[in-house]
Amino acid sequence: MGIAFSALRPVPSDERRAVEDERAMAVAERADDRASNAAARVIVFLSLAGGSRRKARQVKIKIPQELKDAAPQTTWGRVLNATPIVMTVIATMLAGLASSEMTQAQYDRSLAAQQQSKAGDQWAFFQAKRMRSAVQSGTLDVVQTTQMERGLDVEGLKALAATLPEAAEVQTALGFLLAGKLPEQAAAPVPVAGVKAALDAVEHGETEPELTRILNAVKPVEIAEALKAAQGHARSFDGVLRPVVTGGDRLGDLLEPTTTVHRALSRDFTVLRLRYSAMRYDAEARLNQAVASLYELQVRQSNLSAERHHRRSQRFFFGMLAAQAAVIIATFAMAARKRSMLWLLAAAAGTGALIFAVYVYLYL
Repeated sequence: MGIAFSALRPVPSDERRAVEDERAMAVAERADDRASNAAARVIVFLSLAGGSRRKARQVKIKIPQELKDAAPQTTWGRVLNATPIVMTVIATMLAGLASSEMTQAQYDRSLAAQQQSKAGDQWAFFQAKRMRSAVQSGTLDVVQTTQMERGLDVEGLKALAATLPEAAEVQTALGFLLAGKLPEQAAAPVPVAGVKAALDAVEHGETEPELTRILNAVKPVEIAEALKAAQGHARSFDGVLRPVVTGGDRLGDLLEPTTTVHRALSRDFTVLRLRYSAMRYDAEARLNQAVASLYELQVRQSNLSAERHHRRSQRFFFGMLAAQAAVIIATFAMAARKRSMLWLLAAAAGTGALIFAVYVYLYL
């Protein structure tokens, strides 16, 4: 019963005023929110006595007549006012595109120089190995015509190879030397039709327009894949030859002409090694030639890409000049319409900059 009577007890006046103040504040906040959404009215709240009630007074914002008269009244007037701004933005975009295209052209030129350096290395290997092959063949001819009065002592070489440690490797190498052939290897990778056509065009000396047409039809990734396959084939060939070279060197160390007691066998082994080395260097030279030719295709493609980006940069530059000319013309029109000296000075400065750019482009 005590609890029920206490609930019905009247609320003190101070608490009632606090509740009313909170309600008044909530009403005022909602009025503020509604006033903030109004486009042309500002609600000014004036505080009343006790802080429990607020009164709003509406004030209109009036636009001066001068500003109304200066604002364009027609669609064409609005377009005229917006033209310098829009064309300035377009000119800036075209200038950025021209700069980016020129940067890409410079990158492609640098890439072509790097690829040409790699191609030069492969051509250097090709020339060196072809020269060594020719030297080996020439020396073999001299030895055979001056000192070969009898046939090769094949059995003596095999018997000597069998006396060496790990004779199996040496005997295998001697077998290839006696047979006069290189070890079997995987077939050379065949590039796709487009890359093959480009290689044939370079080899046959096609004209530049025809070669450009063929190269434009080839994707750079196709040349890159063909190059990777050719390099892998060259590495695998080196792996196939390495055991033969190692075994032959071991037998050659034993038959060194200045230290060996087997003079006749030393001469026979020299003939075999000269013949084998000539074939090996010739085969390796062809592999380097294949890699160098693919690098040359990459060089040509990079140069073509650089020229394309250079042309695009020039055209973007001309577009930028046209946009700047449009800005100048629009500025002149606004200067004539508004009779403003500042607009006239801006138009004159733009005209001078445009004339100077044309002068630099044509005469410097």
